[in-house]
Amino acid sequence: MPGPIAHLDLDAFFASVELSRRPELKGLPVIVAGSGPRAVVTTASYEARLFGIGSAMPASKAKRLCRDAVIIAPNFDAYREVSRAVMLVIGNHIERFEQLGIDEAFLDLEGLHSPKAAMRRLVGDIYDQTAMRASIGIGPNRLVAKVASDAEKPNGFVVLTADEARHRFAGSPVSLVPGIGPRTSERLGEMAITTLAQLRAADEDALIERFGARQGPALIALACFEASAELVTDREAVSESRETTFDRDINSGDELETELKLLAAELARALNQSGRRGRTIRIKVRLDDWTTVTRARTIPTLTNEYGVIIAVAIALLREYAPQRPVRLVGVGVAGFVPRQQSGQLELPLGLPAA
Repeated sequence: MPGPIAHLDLDAFFASVELSRRPELKGLPVIVAGSGPRAVVTTASYEARLFGIGSAMPASKAKRLCRDAVIIAPNFDAYREVSRAVMLVIGNHIERFEQLGIDEAFLDLEGLHSPKAAMRRLVGDIYDQTAMRASIGIGPNRLVAKVASDAEKPNGFVVLTADEARHRFAGSPVSLVPGIGPRTSERLGEMAITTLAQLRAADEDALIERFGARQGPALIALACFEASAELVTDREAVSESRETTFDRDINSGDELETELKLLAAELARALNQSGRRGRTIRIKVRLDDWTTVTRARTIPTLTNEYGVIIAVAIALLREYAPQRPVRLVGVGVAGFVPRQQSGQLELPLGLPAA
């Protein structure tokens, strides 16, 4: 039987970093968001959340909900720097952990004499060394730990068995569980299944008929808080991309190609810095009606060279030739090979002069 798993989630991470840099804003409703007409809230402080402001909300709506909110543009370099510092603290306490994104991680607590005491020491050290506060969930698997860490934010510390999770969240909406998104929630609602208790008691054959032989039973397992306790501690990225949402829809192919060139240059620079190369180049285009299209092409050799990336990306864009205005465009490189296989001794290809 594997040991317990903890999920550590930094509270309102982007906003917390900004408040640590600007302590005079503490206690005020702070929103981290871009400035364009289509900007969305990246993170809001808990004071701002009292007004109903949440992540992914249009920034214009957030401003209407709280006219006194302090709006701060995101600074991702600062967030990455603090994230690295937090992960170093975690590594000093826990031998095996799996980082997820920039602000959360699963921790393997097997073998610890007192897991709860160890987690309290970890949270304290993270705050002392980085000024970041974190919520902790502890459970027998990743799913219980993840939901537990969200249950009492901020500064949460929740320990649950799977049975305790089933009881505590029986009346919660099905969307509480990671893996059940808005579309699946909507389709379950059409079957009069809105809570986790109802999903747990649902007829499996009916779910299989609606969702398929694989997803139907998986939904019941999620409602029962059954999940893996395995951690992936050596995860390597297999792709990287850059994209931008325009303040106004773009009709001009020349403008789209100009934006692609800027994104491809940024992407190539990052790939060169990390020493990553891939064989598949792809573009992403979102139209004004939210239709999202991707196109990709695999080339014979690994690359992180700007000239190669942009040549393929523009060819893909011209072949697709969007027939409607475009609100978002992106470019990516995929098909990375493990670092030990990628010829690390070769010098990275340089970017052309701007």
